[in-house]
Amino acid sequence: MNYIGRFAPSPSGPLHFGSLIAALGSYFQAKSQQGKWLVRIEDLDPPREMPGAVQSILQTLEAYGLTWDGDVVYQSQRHTLYQEQIDAWLNSGQAYRCQCTRQQIKQSGGFYTGTCREVSLNPHQPCAIRLRMDHPTYQFTDIKQGNLTIPKPLAEEDFIIKRRDGLFAYNLAVVIDDIAQDVTEVVRGADLIEPTGRQISLYHTLQQKPIRYLHLPLAMDGNGNKLSKQNHAPAIDIEHPKPTLIRAMQFLGFAIPDDVIDAQLDEIIHWGSQHWQVAQLPEATKITP
Repeated sequence: MNYIGRFAPSPSGPLHFGSLIAALGSYFQAKSQQGKWLVRIEDLDPPREMPGAVQSILQTLEAYGLTWDGDVVYQSQRHTLYQEQIDAWLNSGQAYRCQCTRQQIKQSGGFYTGTCREVSLNPHQPCAIRLRMDHPTYQFTDIKQGNLTIPKPLAEEDFIIKRRDGLFAYNLAVVIDDIAQDVTEVVRGADLIEPTGRQISLYHTLQQKPIRYLHLPLAMDGNGNKLSKQNHAPAIDIEHPKPTLIRAMQFLGFAIPDDVIDAQLDEIIHWGSQHWQVAQLPEATKITP
């Protein structure tokens, strides 16, 4: 099977050092196997999006020598596909409407216990849509981390696939899109280990073979917080990208020779693609660069 990987940022802000780590890791993993590297914009949550972020993200990838294969896919243009799947599940009983609030779920122990499973709710009133968890995933094998366990209450929870406000849930959209784009492996940050179980469960519900997952170490700030747009991580420099590129590659475990450090940016990227190995990744899942 031909390797197909992807990088799927959300346009809630410009790329920062942490997102560059994810982009580079997914790119090198794909190119080291002569595979394709796709870019998908996960613009599912308009209230959190920043004007101009999409253009900024794509310009930054180009500035760092990360050229994607094929056209950029936008989740905002794929709502019909998500809704068709939800409608099919509602009709079959695989999915159902739920009116429980976060506070109610918190009061019942923090995990949703199926309160609305057998309740017939008015489709015209604001409700979330939940998926019956008939294929819970209790553990999976990460390419770097090995066997990882999902807590039983989380694994068995009927999770939301469409929010009360009408927005499609990340877990549903990402799996439908990965299947549609023939993605064979997902390389991303270790902060997304937890939802991986739900995504594997979705593959089983859709009667599809789950793909492989590789979770990269997270870059942390000096206060022990993940570098993220939420935590106001600064945008990376696109005018002088080479120093940040070198630092990010070293974060990923590369021992870069001096002659490569002195090379042109596209030569550095090519060298990285030729020398990338999963074994070089640090053992820790959280690192302060």
